[in-house]
Amino acid sequence: MRLAKSVALSIAALALALPGAGRAQVKVGFMNSLTGAEAPIGETITNGVDLAMEDLAKKGIQIQLVRQDDTGKPPVAMSALEQLATGDEVAAVVGPYTSACANAVAKGAAQYKVAQVIPAASKEDITTQGNAYVFRVNAPAHDYAQALIDAALAFGKPKTIAFIYESTDFGQSAAAQGKDYASVKGIKVVGDETYQKGAPDFRSTLTKLREAKPDLVFMVSYVTDAVTLMRQAREVGLQPMAFLGGGAGFDTEQFESESAISTNVFSVTQWTPDMGTPGAAEFAERYRAKFNKRPTYHAACGYASMMVVGDVVGKVGGDRAKVRDALASGSWNGILGPVKFETFEFVAKAADGSEKKLTFTNQNKHEMAVIQYQDGKAVTVYPPKFAKKKPVWPFAWKK
Repeated sequence: MRLAKSVALSIAALALALPGAGRAQVKVGFMNSLTGAEAPIGETITNGVDLAMEDLAKKGIQIQLVRQDDTGKPPVAMSALEQLATGDEVAAVVGPYTSACANAVAKGAAQYKVAQVIPAASKEDITTQGNAYVFRVNAPAHDYAQALIDAALAFGKPKTIAFIYESTDFGQSAAAQGKDYASVKGIKVVGDETYQKGAPDFRSTLTKLREAKPDLVFMVSYVTDAVTLMRQAREVGLQPMAFLGGGAGFDTEQFESESAISTNVFSVTQWTPDMGTPGAAEFAERYRAKFNKRPTYHAACGYASMMVVGDVVGKVGGDRAKVRDALASGSWNGILGPVKFETFEFVAKAADGSEKKLTFTNQNKHEMAVIQYQDGKAVTVYPPKFAKKKPVWPFAWKK
């Protein structure tokens, strides 16, 4: 009898020592593109979140994850947030993925006073509106542009650049930052082409770019368009010094597998397994073992975002005000590296010498890397502190 009582007391003490122990299960919303055009990338974010849920459970943090499919469409995302906030009464929301959806629901987060943690949407405006309830883990669009163009300048001496990008929040934001930064760096913009997402034929536009003879071609696309653009670029004979992919569709297993068109292409990325961040290599191994796929930055961003939210609700429970305050004041270090949501100013310079001051709120200062597809695999080539191989320069189509 005494032994049984002693064992019971020991188990109770151990349970109380676990983070979040003794608390009721907290509801957390997860909004993502589970269906629709962006579903392939949405799947990788979901996989990352699922691995985070496993790790949070091991820590004794009990979360009821309430999932919503925004289908990649802003009106659907807004309805999904309303359901999560008012119907399910979640303590916080992780997601959504796309810039269009994330930007659309940001005002709703403030309206319902529920913290929204963005894992991978890059449009500048998402965290420049002074919204106290929106937090972003990933780097914004200007970091995409700067990392790619800085890498190109480190590898060669490009003088001209052309842009082709989808007419979405993501495409327009990344391209706008890229055009300004290229001009400031003395690279002349000789092509500026936008397109409707999902268009089947880009040949005439790509031929136009070929005639401009740019040293660099900067492309911003999701998965299907990234593959189509590169296939047709090869068909029309477009061959710059470098193709620069603005993350998203250019950092996916599907794009990597298309070796005839992906070889020697650069892409900016939020994360690689070999960046040396805590647990990154182990996460990559687990991901491959469970899903039989290469983990992209989308998976890592999903994982990191869920781990941050899980840590917070494990400490403060489901009170929305306490969750918001804990996100604003906390700091974490995991597979993405340091995460701290800060308020700071960024001065964007334009080609005409004018300056635009942006104030970011609850934005994590995250350093990006650049990968290149070599021998059928993504390898980190920039910046030097992350680089594992030298870049192939200039670009040549795989024979």
